Amino acid sequence: MIEPLQLFWIFGIVVLVLALVALIEIRRSYFRREHEVMFGTPLFDAQVQEQGLLPDEIKVLEKLVRSSRYENKDAILNTAALFESAVSNYYDFKGEENVDDSVLATIGVLRRKLNFTAANPLATVSSTRQYNETNRVDVLLDGGTRLFHSTILSTDELGLVVEYDESMGSGRSLVGRSVRLRWTRPEDAVYTARVMVKSFDRGRLTLSHASTLEKKQLRRWVREPVDFPVEATLEDGSTCSGVLLDLSAGGILLGLPMDCSSGQHLKIKFELPSFGEENVEIEILRNLGRKNPKFQDYFFLTASFAGAFGWTQERVLQYIFEVHKQKKAPEEA
Repeated sequence: MIEPLQLFWIFGIVVLVLALVALIEIRRSYFRREHEVMFGTPLFDAQVQEQGLLPDEIKVLEKLVRSSRYENKDAILNTAALFESAVSNYYDFKGEENVDDSVLATIGVLRRKLNFTAANPLATVSSTRQYNETNRVDVLLDGGTRLFHSTILSTDELGLVVEYDESMGSGRSLVGRSVRLRWTRPEDAVYTARVMVKSFDRGRLTLSHASTLEKKQLRRWVREPVDFPVEATLEDGSTCSGVLLDLSAGGILLGLPMDCSSGQHLKIKFELPSFGEENVEIEILRNLGRKNPKFQDYFFLTASFAGAFGWTQERVLQYIFEVHKQKKAPEEA
């Protein structure tokens, strides 16, 4: 009869043997993954040559694709989303802090050379690593109850640096806390990410990156033609009067006598029927020029809401709903 202690040892030996077999198989699989010729290699080789990538850049690109789950080697070159997914997998596997500085720098160079940054309107944005210097962003504190407008001063693979005005409170008190970073990409969407404040130094916050972004499509909002007087306040405090010509919960089309540029922030005031005065910040997306013969002296501008616009957005949606309901009523009568 086998003693319980003997059973324990037999069971332990079996478990160890199975674990050893599993480790050997994992090792073999990893070795094959690192060294085998992948599908799509000829296409990969042709595309890296066409892109003019340097040998060190190609070597890093191969590291990325082999750390991904892609079967085809050339997949990483096809879209920004596939490239960022491979980058995220590589960092998850290696740990960002364990990756050589030269490799980190090369990944940033590859993103720019392949035109996978957010500056390319055709590139899908799936990571804050794609953001660019000078992008205007909003930083939301305390669950969104406090907000400040900022600009990205610099960005690399480990984080991005934004301006911080200490009138919002001590920057050092934010270190280690989670904040929400919101960026409006013209004619695309509002992207929001939850990031950590890594450090503070002389009016600058260093934020971690995020590979999970909340995206609110700008063009998904129903637009309603309107003709509302509007008063605009520019960043220097000067004011001017204009007209609001279409309205949605995501943005507006307005005409102003001032020539404004993309990315410029203004405050506008207008009367929303049945709801009263709205006072909200906007960001100019595009300047369409003097295109309306009815208002020959006005520059026509597309803009998105910025800052704390939640209540305005809700009231605009209710207004559009009521207008559509009133338009539909005669048809049903």
